[in-house]
Amino acid sequence: MLEDLKEEEIVNKVGGRFKLSTLIQKRLVQLNAGSRPLVVSKSENKMEVVLQEILEDKIFLDGSHEVKVTGELQEGAAGPNINPLSV
Repeated sequence: MLEDLKEEEIVNKVGGRFKLSTLIQKRLVQLNAGSRPLVVSKSENKMEVVLQEILEDKIFLDGSHEVKVTGELQEGAAGPNINPLSV
């Protein structure tokens, strides 16, 4: 999965290397803080989970460079960890 970073497809999907780096970093922070993966993955490697989320169009950066979730969750995926106090 990490070899996907060498491909232009993932770079073009998010709009450039800077945006890809930003998206990966921000999503890793979310996962490390307890957010649940949006995809079913056999890997425990969070970087691979983020790359799979990007390739499956589950996450993207909005205009203010914040991570947004899109698409349908896969069966078995936990979904976002939403704090009920922030709703």
